[in-house]
Amino acid sequence: MTRQITTVSTKGQFVIPSEMRSALGIKPGTRIAVTLDGMKITLEPVTAELVDKTRGMLKGKASLAEDLRRKWRRESRW
Repeated sequence: MTRQITTVSTKGQFVIPSEMRSALGIKPGTRIAVTLDGMKITLEPVTAELVDKTRGMLKGKASLAEDLRRKWRRESRW
């Protein structure tokens, strides 16, 4: 495991060390998935593999927009 220390700016930004970016293929514009697990933050470059691994995690749950549409329909009928 490699560990390096970096500093968070006033905007909440920090730099991923260049060696780590190179090892992971992170380039300008690469999307990063950020996961909070207790007191640990995990960063993963968004790749096709990550998309496949997480596909369907939210399946079956109604969207907030759809929930609001249903609520408004019910309220307008009464």
